[in-house]
Amino acid sequence: MTGNLSHLKLFAGNAHRELGERVASYLGVELGQMTSTKFSDGELRVMVDESARGDDVFLIQPTCYPANDTLMELLILLDAFKRASARRITVVMPYYGYARQDKKTKPREPVTARLVADLIGVAGAQRVVGVDLHAEQLMGFFNIPVDHLYAGPIVGRYMIENGFQDENIVVVSPDVAGVGRARSLAEMLHAPIAIIAKRRPEPNKVDIVEIIGDVSGKKCVMIDDMIDTGGSVIMGAEALLKRGATEVVVSATHAVLSGNASQRLQDSVITKVITTDTVPIPSVKQFPKLTILPCAPLLGEAIKRIYLNESVSELFESWR
Repeated sequence: MTGNLSHLKLFAGNAHRELGERVASYLGVELGQMTSTKFSDGELRVMVDESARGDDVFLIQPTCYPANDTLMELLILLDAFKRASARRITVVMPYYGYARQDKKTKPREPVTARLVADLIGVAGAQRVVGVDLHAEQLMGFFNIPVDHLYAGPIVGRYMIENGFQDENIVVVSPDVAGVGRARSLAEMLHAPIAIIAKRRPEPNKVDIVEIIGDVSGKKCVMIDDMIDTGGSVIMGAEALLKRGATEVVVSATHAVLSGNASQRLQDSVITKVITTDTVPIPSVKQFPKLTILPCAPLLGEAIKRIYLNESVSELFESWR
């Protein structure tokens, strides 16, 4: 690892400490020491166990399940580092919880994604790093710089290495909002794209309206930002097969896998599920069809470039 990282301090909350250790290993630095416990009434108690005065602090904490605890721990850690006189505090959020509530679709609904962004800024963050945010406009919810990283190239390289580059491949966006992501992967694989038009009558419910594009006789690669219950991608895969697709492979950056999603995906018509380790995936949620790709090199490279004041966008010049 080139560059002097002497004043870089890397810490990881309890949400995904294993990822923090892998990023630290990539950077060749020690993971910072901190204590996070709970009082008897459930309140979080956090203590930073080493000096951070004058240092450039990077705090890795996806706000994944249990979202309220991981978010609250992040806010308390930010306050601790702010009061410890860190020179700069960067929040590395591989997964941004509450991102799906990013606009009002019905009267009297909150815009929780904006609320969380405000909380993070007020708590002391001076920069945020995210991976495959649910919507690009989330960057505008923050009043501080945001570096948006893309896991697509990780998935694309894996697919190229495993033979997903032939004339029978078509990349599928599971909705209209994800067309940009699908187009970028399609260009990497030199493949055409198709789009599933759908509507959501309520959260975690989906109705397939139409499939735009030719999928007959094709091996479909469906790419999305996350898999939660798995219902959306399973219905999409079934619709693609009914239209003549020979096989459906699903790729999603964040494997939330709520409830019995793992079993549903294993029992589904989907051939393979490719994801990354932006959120912890315990062994009980892993299943034979699941492939997990590491995102630590991506995060580590971004952290190094931010610390050294180098361009982060150069990492994705061939992607977007």
